[in-house]
Amino acid sequence: MIQATQHASVNWDGSLGTGSGQLTFGDGAASDLPVSWASRTGHASGKTSPEELLAAAHASCYAMAFAHILEERGTPPQHLTVAADCTFEQVADGFKVSRVTLSVEGKVAGVTPEQFADAARAGERFCPISNALRGNVDITLTARLIPA
Repeated sequence: MIQATQHASVNWDGSLGTGSGQLTFGDGAASDLPVSWASRTGHASGKTSPEELLAAAHASCYAMAFAHILEERGTPPQHLTVAADCTFEQVADGFKVSRVTLSVEGKVAGVTPEQFADAARAGERFCPISNALRGNVDITLTARLIPA
């Protein structure tokens, strides 16, 4: 049985509003990625945010899950493009990640648009990141089959 633990760390200097940090992935894939409060509120200036990282995690996880579902159904994808938009907003008692919008376009031989959409929904239900967020974050999905 597979079990893996991933690691990331942040060095932060200063207050929330004027401070900033540097994010490093434990496996060395990225280091010293700049992160700040301003990047969370739409003023990125070349810095990333937890929500952008969550969107990246969700898009990549969903792409793998969807590819797996398609392969299990006997129609592996030729190509998938997945985008995730993660919304961070102020609510009455603070801030929250309120929704993630996933969109996928794909080339898959031998499926109808309806079969593609059904597999896309199954991929979202199979996706570990979707499942981690489900019940706390609204997840929407759009799927479009591109003629192969």
